[in-house]
Amino acid sequence: MKLSFPHPLIIMLVFIGLATMLTYVVPAGSYSRVLDEATGREIVVQGSYKQHDNNPVGIGKMFLSIPEGFIEGAEVVVLILIIGGAFYVVEKTGAFSRGLEVLIFRFNNAKSFLTVIIGVLFAAMGNLSGFQEEVIAMVPLLMVLSTKIGYSKTAVIAFSLGSAVIGGSFGPTNPFGVIIAQKVAEVPVFSGSLYRLVFLALALGFWITYFIKTGKDNSFQMDMSDKKPESLSNSHIIILVLVALTFGFMVYGLTNLDWNYNEMSAIFFVLGLAAGLIGNLGINGTARAYSEGFGELIFAGVIVGMARSIYLIMQEGQIIDTIILGLFSPLEGLPLGLSAVSMLVGQCILHIPVPSTSGQAVLTMPLLAPIADLIGMSRQVVVLAYQYGAGLMDLVTPTNGALMAILAASGISYKDWMKATWKPTLILLLIGMTSIVLGIFVFS
Repeated sequence: MKLSFPHPLIIMLVFIGLATMLTYVVPAGSYSRVLDEATGREIVVQGSYKQHDNNPVGIGKMFLSIPEGFIEGAEVVVLILIIGGAFYVVEKTGAFSRGLEVLIFRFNNAKSFLTVIIGVLFAAMGNLSGFQEEVIAMVPLLMVLSTKIGYSKTAVIAFSLGSAVIGGSFGPTNPFGVIIAQKVAEVPVFSGSLYRLVFLALALGFWITYFIKTGKDNSFQMDMSDKKPESLSNSHIIILVLVALTFGFMVYGLTNLDWNYNEMSAIFFVLGLAAGLIGNLGINGTARAYSEGFGELIFAGVIVGMARSIYLIMQEGQIIDTIILGLFSPLEGLPLGLSAVSMLVGQCILHIPVPSTSGQAVLTMPLLAPIADLIGMSRQVVVLAYQYGAGLMDLVTPTNGALMAILAASGISYKDWMKATWKPTLILLLIGMTSIVLGIFVFS
């Protein structure tokens, strides 16, 4: 009898159980924390780790952490539902479908070039705003795209989400990644940008090329007709322009106005209302479309909430700081190059229990920056190791709620995703390792 791969809900429950068991095995302890004025976040104090009496999480508290995870991640869950509703409204107006038809007709004989454009656009969004959760609401559109351009669903998610993750991991301007890390490590913000852009181009070029070659859908039947699709109506053009402006405004708000999830939810809610009225759905039709859109992404929100539960359990058991101590304290005795690579590997491992890239930055930078000073390594290299390690793990770790929600919404099993992405992800990590080893000499 052939066993089926576990449902995403079961995978999350397994990790919640594993996190609970770790609280019985890993010693409890914590670092002291102080408020950092540069970032407005609490950061750990080097050398302040103290071990505590073990605080294992019981069965009751484990199950209680699940609704608490929803509460903790409420802003993200609301964003997913509202963006899902807004995009569903836009789809109901026909603007997306008609726009896709026109776009695909333009690239009818160069669909691979279209995937390059998609990859570059999503990488730019990842670089500018740490774009991930926002992809969840775009899954229905991406799935329609996959049926029309001859690439598998997995490949289209790789071109979109994968490229966004790479943009956020390798780029110089992600406000939730490199910018926070540079501030906490007291490295000039935006310094080393050209160096990062060179390796971003290498990593993104490899990723897109890999999936262009391996991601084709063998069952796809190309439409060889030259039938030109209907032109976009004025209302469709206005709606698509509004969508573009909304994303532009969102990126500006994230990078310049200290926006968070609630502000993004608000502008997308307005987008959905405006699109429905402009697209002649009427007031009731817009409301119905919104509610249907919410329904489409409820499970994606559930996955995000459960991912937060894993972190809450380990936080309750006070074992996260102990894990950090175990991963990074041995680095001082290693050769410089091996120490830098070990930092990257440590960041990869740490990102499983700490799936927040910004949270990981404020946890690790205050500890690793002084170690770098002691062993003669540039703090810029420490930031690079954090970027590549924490960022690229978002491609594979099941504790990344956005990844699991996108896979659930697109009907891709975690097993199939890993089968398609583990090799290119390893190569991306090798590119990152090459970058940090060269960075030892470039930034010395």
